[in-house]
Amino acid sequence: MAGSRWDPGQYEKFSDHRRRPALELLARAPVSSPALVCDLGCGTGDMARTMRERWPGAEVRGIDSSAEMLDRAAAGGGDIRWVRASAEEWRPDAPPDLIYSNAALHWVADHGRHFPRLLSYLRPGGCLAVQMPLSWGEPSHRLMRETLAGGGAGGRPLGTQALRDAVARKWVEDPADYYDLLSAGSARLDIWKTEYLQVLDGDDPVFEWVRGTGLRPVLNGLEGHELTQFVPEYKRRLREAYPRRSDGKTLYPFPRLFMVAVAG
Repeated sequence: MAGSRWDPGQYEKFSDHRRRPALELLARAPVSSPALVCDLGCGTGDMARTMRERWPGAEVRGIDSSAEMLDRAAAGGGDIRWVRASAEEWRPDAPPDLIYSNAALHWVADHGRHFPRLLSYLRPGGCLAVQMPLSWGEPSHRLMRETLAGGGAGGRPLGTQALRDAVARKWVEDPADYYDLLSAGSARLDIWKTEYLQVLDGDDPVFEWVRGTGLRPVLNGLEGHELTQFVPEYKRRLREAYPRRSDGKTLYPFPRLFMVAVAG
């Protein structure tokens, strides 16, 4: 799922909305004069460049599994080391002061193994800062699963069973689960949720939003007539769930989970 092709241009269509939680996560990381900071799942490199500006004396590394994202990141400049690696496989060669991961680790399965592993890489007093979307239970993503399950002709399922199972996987656990995973190795742990009321413009804006992230595996996994059946039916259901307001805007509530753990 995480290894399928990304479209950096589509992802950046809503860059202002995506940047806000990223900046709020960084602002809550208690890091002052780091030597090494790592942006795990750096995407197009926007936040890695922000870290470079904030900490000019630090070595900044941007890590991502997508060659397309890293190409866009490198084209943006900055004295940053770009590393192609998956979050599951990445291992730093020196203890970081900050491992920062914004809207990336929900693509990774087995959080029970990987979150404590990432925390263990930090130097004492270093920080693990993570934000993940809590979108699995939202109408946009529930309708995605329902359309795959019965949106074909005569109500038949679309795509392979493997695709439907992958999309059905709950991406993010409950906040208390992450407390249990991180508390033993943390000197300080802060976990919170925020819901953003995103005001979107244009035709089918919720479709365009999910097209850049959560819908990507579906669009990559469907072909031919199945894809041409899925897209208009999913758009129709989204328009019903998120109607355009009288001023032409569409409101898209979007919850996110944040956690900041300071290594003991």
